[in-house]
Amino acid sequence: MQNCPTIPHYIQMSKETPCVAVCMIDPKTKLCFGCGRTLPEIARWHAMESPERLSVMALLPTRMADAGLVPIAGSPKRA
Repeated sequence: MQNCPTIPHYIQMSKETPCVAVCMIDPKTKLCFGCGRTLPEIARWHAMESPERLSVMALLPTRMADAGLVPIAGSPKRA
């Protein structure tokens, strides 16, 4: 997604998040039950550039499957 000077950064970025508002970390895998991100990824998410966020998002389905986690449906996506 290209940056648009007329759209605030937080609105542009909100489309590039796997968050489903189920923010619980599995103590065994250290992954979020809702999205599959690690705590360091969650903490850095807003500082990441778009390509890095998209790269992490591409890994999440396989990461969750490998960890034996089933995505939990939550409320609409948020950053």
